[in-house]
Amino acid sequence: MLPAAALAMLCAAALPPQARAEKADRSKPMVVEADRPGTVDLQRQVVVFNGNVVISQGTMVLRADRVEMREMPDGFRAANAIGGNGRQASWRQRRDGAGDEVVEGVADRIEFDGKADTLRFMGNGSVRRLRAGTVADEITGATIVWDNLAEVFRVEGGTPTAANPGGRVRVVLSPRVEPASAAASGAAAGNAPAAVPLTPSRGLGGDRR
Repeated sequence: MLPAAALAMLCAAALPPQARAEKADRSKPMVVEADRPGTVDLQRQVVVFNGNVVISQGTMVLRADRVEMREMPDGFRAANAIGGNGRQASWRQRRDGAGDEVVEGVADRIEFDGKADTLRFMGNGSVRRLRAGTVADEITGATIVWDNLAEVFRVEGGTPTAANPGGRVRVVLSPRVEPASAAASGAAAGNAPAAVPLTPSRGLGGDRR
């Protein structure tokens, strides 16, 4: 099994350069919808929503049975989204500078830290990167942390179960496709590879386990 540091580097290699979460989303208004009445605690700056909660901001969409959101003194927000009624909490957002590429994830609980710009998928977590609606990469584990600033995913195993006796994590990575312009140039030179395979061993110090 790869060590956690190696897995983080491997997962980072799966993401294309300059493919962070859509930056324009931060300047868009946040819209919250829920089936049941929520509570607003002005003194503690805490808002709670219950029942089929949907929070959207630009291309970002968060869905959960219960969401607790807190605004910090410095203006940043932190939120906990909890699944329920047989459904996990889910998150989806378009990637900045990556065209039609989208990242989506599900877990029993999703924690968002606006100041650190991280998402933590806790409990049966799964994060997928989609290109034009097709799954390109997928990460599954007990806990998955996405550090948007560093563009790194960290994944951890969990308690062994009957379906997963070793509590192992799983990462499936697709080859990175060349831009159309680069492929065309290669064809003109008589050498047009369809994709450039990942070479994660270079970033792992030669560890090929």
